[in-house]
Amino acid sequence: MKLLSIAIPCYNSENYMEKCVESLLVGGEEVEILIVDDGSSDRTAEIADAYAEKYPTIIKAIHQENGGHGEAVNAGVRNATGLYFKVVDSDDWVNKEAYIKILRTLEDLIRGPKTVDMLISNFVYEKQGAARKKVMQYRHHLPVDEVFGWNDVGHMPKGKYLLMHSIIYRTKLLHECSLELPKHTFYVDNLFAYVPLPYVRNLYYLDVNFYRYFIGREDQSVNEKVMIRRIDQQLRVNKLMVDVFHNCEFTNKRLKAYMLSYLDIITTISSIMLIRSGTEEGLQKKKELLEYIRSQDRWLYRKLRYGLFGRAANLPGRGGRKMFVTAYKICQKFYGFN
Repeated sequence: MKLLSIAIPCYNSENYMEKCVESLLVGGEEVEILIVDDGSSDRTAEIADAYAEKYPTIIKAIHQENGGHGEAVNAGVRNATGLYFKVVDSDDWVNKEAYIKILRTLEDLIRGPKTVDMLISNFVYEKQGAARKKVMQYRHHLPVDEVFGWNDVGHMPKGKYLLMHSIIYRTKLLHECSLELPKHTFYVDNLFAYVPLPYVRNLYYLDVNFYRYFIGREDQSVNEKVMIRRIDQQLRVNKLMVDVFHNCEFTNKRLKAYMLSYLDIITTISSIMLIRSGTEEGLQKKKELLEYIRSQDRWLYRKLRYGLFGRAANLPGRGGRKMFVTAYKICQKFYGFN
């Protein structure tokens, strides 16, 4: 059995996928690389097959009809044979030294007395044109180099949360929580980082800058203009996260607080994109999102609507919306996103 399965969702990725795959080959025979060709129309399938032929014991090419990023991740989970599972997008890559350290750490953990459900590491925003790279690290909020539970998690400030890029899950846990990401929907990486959380008992944080998250292409899903164009998909993910929170029977206060904070951030992002759309339709959809949350869970609605972000997102009038957008731009510069 392989130590780690890594799924690479690919859609028309011929121009950059090789850099991603080459960075992952460093893991050698301990790693299974699943290149998922999601109905590409360029040379992606050909490149995937060539790699699978060259490295038959390491790489597997999976071809499917186009189902979107979520369905490509689903295919990776279904086909994974490794003890642990990671997603690396085809335009991203990993750091060699950090990668080797992660593999050694996973080896030690599987021999240890406790089953670790999630391994966390840092990621770097490889923002196009930026001289200084923003690192998302957690050393002041999580215990380092030890197995810990949710009670040991410190306060995570707004803007500091676990993304898909930070996370390696135990593969069986993803099966246990019946993770199934929606098809033809962008922004499902938030569901990947959110849905399994109530099933996670033991965590481990390795303070290394492992994942290199490329950001800056105009066609990227996180580009602001693209997000506004695809706002209905962002709202769909937002509502699914509301459902997950509402249906969860929390037994740990720290976990509940973290999941509430994460949902607060996603709801704020939805609100800012709807405001930035500059349309009456956008403002109406913002109202509808709040109404959906209220209809599902009144306690959750009060927390989101009357918290700091909720109050800012609902400042009255054009002046209030302008102030909210200004605050968002400051956060955007500070955290380096979009």
